[in-house]
Amino acid sequence: VQLQASGGGLVQPGGSLRLSCEPSGIVLNYYNIGWFRQAPGKEREAVSCMSKADGSTYVADSVKGRFAIFRGHAENTVYLQMNSLKPEDTAVYYCAANTQKYASWDVPSLDSPFLYNYWGQGTQVTVSS
Repeated sequence: VQLQASGGGLVQPGGSLRLSCEPSGIVLNYYNIGWFRQAPGKEREAVSCMSKADGSTYVADSVKGRFAIFRGHAENTVYLQMNSLKPEDTAVYYCAANTQKYASWDVPSLDSPFLYNYWGQGTQVTVSS
């Protein structure tokens, strides 16, 4: 299984980008998925995640109202639409998928990186004027 993240780049503050996560070897609709980011010197943090069970989502407070995670209707792809980008959004963005099963009492939360067992290679997003 591999996840290919793409769509990053350099954008001015207030601009938009759409990140894509394309898998090989799995169908993403069957699994929990997430977008995470890591800025230099900081820990990896969840940006937005989607549950396979009911489509419910987690969205970090720092990006609420600006970012949205969604699955492609026909294509086996997950997207992260990022609007009104800020310099503090600069980071390497990773997509992740959870295919591992857990006992019901031991399931990490949707926004925990420990839930996910497959990770893409990351795509750099730089927000700067």
